[in-house]
Amino acid sequence: MPNFFTDNVDIQFHFQHLDLREVCELIENGYAYAADFPYAPTDYDDAKENYRRVLEIVGDIAANYIEPRAAGVDEEGAHLENGKVTYAKGTQENLAQLAKADLMGMILPYKYGGLNIPFSVYCVAVEIASRADASLMNLFGLQDIGDCVCKFGDDDQRAEFIPGFASGRYTGAMVLTEPDAGSDLQAVKLQAVQNPKGGWNLRGCKRFITNGNGEVLVVLGRSEAGTKDARGLSMFVCHRDETVIVRRIEHKLGIHGSPTCELQFNDTPAQLIGKRKLGLIKYTLDLMNRARMGVSAQALGISQAAYEEALKYAREREQFGRTIINIPAVANMLIEMRVLLEAGRALLYRAAYMVDLKERMENRVEALKAEGKSTAELGNRLKEVVKVAGFLTPVCKYFLTEGANKIAYDALQVHGGTGYMREFKVERLVRDARITNIYEGTSQLQIVAAIGGAVTDVMAEFFAEKEAKTYQGGLASLAEQLKGIRELYKECAQTVSERRDSSFHDVAARALVELYSAALIGYHLLDDAERDDRKVFIANRYILNAVAESQRNAALIKHAVFSDILHAQKILV
Repeated sequence: MPNFFTDNVDIQFHFQHLDLREVCELIENGYAYAADFPYAPTDYDDAKENYRRVLEIVGDIAANYIEPRAAGVDEEGAHLENGKVTYAKGTQENLAQLAKADLMGMILPYKYGGLNIPFSVYCVAVEIASRADASLMNLFGLQDIGDCVCKFGDDDQRAEFIPGFASGRYTGAMVLTEPDAGSDLQAVKLQAVQNPKGGWNLRGCKRFITNGNGEVLVVLGRSEAGTKDARGLSMFVCHRDETVIVRRIEHKLGIHGSPTCELQFNDTPAQLIGKRKLGLIKYTLDLMNRARMGVSAQALGISQAAYEEALKYAREREQFGRTIINIPAVANMLIEMRVLLEAGRALLYRAAYMVDLKERMENRVEALKAEGKSTAELGNRLKEVVKVAGFLTPVCKYFLTEGANKIAYDALQVHGGTGYMREFKVERLVRDARITNIYEGTSQLQIVAAIGGAVTDVMAEFFAEKEAKTYQGGLASLAEQLKGIRELYKECAQTVSERRDSSFHDVAARALVELYSAALIGYHLLDDAERDDRKVFIANRYILNAVAESQRNAALIKHAVFSDILHAQKILV
């Protein structure tokens, strides 16, 4: 039987070399949990083996049950009747199967019935599930809702909500967007009104809410009357009861198995999460960063599925007396797809690790504070980890979702006219890929989020270490190419800094972020190539492509191609 974990050579490579020792030490409380929970690991090797077994189960379910149901889920979709949202039959079966396997609480603590799995491993599971059915990720991948309550809620809220998430009894929704507040969340208007008993009631409308029919809703609302900015927003959690009306579900291009809802809150009873006024600037930011990593993993899963479909078709389809995989132009497309796919995986798993480390270190710092112990040493290191994770998250979302669209598009092209037909899976993958670089922050917003790190050279220590390293054989010349990209970046960063033109800065940001990220990903692939000869080809092709693209981006910046932006806007009327 197929297995989307064990069958994937590249995932196996990354899992083998994924060093989670520090993360595991922190998440398992020095492996003290083993005394209280029978399935908790006793040491690192035990933990890594546990994670492998979990991913094998995910891979089995994904390949043999979720993927065969995906076409039916896409055809049926979710539907709304008499105010009730019903998932497609296949989606219902998928959720029941995942819950039965105890996979709906992977990242939640043992105490509440979860598996206490690191975020890095969870991202692998999300990728695998998304390869089978991208729409299911929007349900399976919403475990972050429970994690949000777990992190920022109080003990009573954890006890009330988390066990339901861990068992699969609850699915959740991140209820942020409104008709006039999409990317600009500080414009949220939904009212949160405190009642005489000290509780809260929610009034207003939310739109484009993924899985808005979920049983538990985490809602961003305006708690401070008269405010119009982020400082007036707080985070709330509530059960979806009769006061929450699903007014409609959207008819979408893709991910049909995931209902996108418009919600009306009519004095809905809710509980404040954490402190007032921190809803957007702290809790939503944390939630969205997690969600962006989830969408990155979703995009990677779609990319893998699209590549597999294209490869299979190219090996079977004959034209001009030979299979089309033997036509150089087609073979080159497949190679480019594979390189982009593996480059994305190298970035995702390293970014997920940094997010993991950041969150575990934050928890440890809070624990030390509670014990009255010094946090100076760990706190200083945490500051750097926060900066790196904060940069890698948007870069990851940008690179992998744009890559998924290209890979899916090219996979359809390999199929020719047949790929445009509903009978072929690749048609669905193209539709599913298209949302990934839109929701949870468009690609343009990811550039805005990443540009600060690129300008300040947030990964300078990483680059200094790699530039000082001696690579052997053919990898040495590739390392020199990456040093050249770094020099281009430094020249361009100085050009942007010296130019006192905010419009130029804004438009040049993408080119600068791409320049910076090219060297980053290149070094990751170079390190992978040292471990596995199979990766040498991937590193070579990626880095040579990156050199050409970096020269282009550098030319755009240094030749001030963007300086005419204000003039150009006059012709856009």
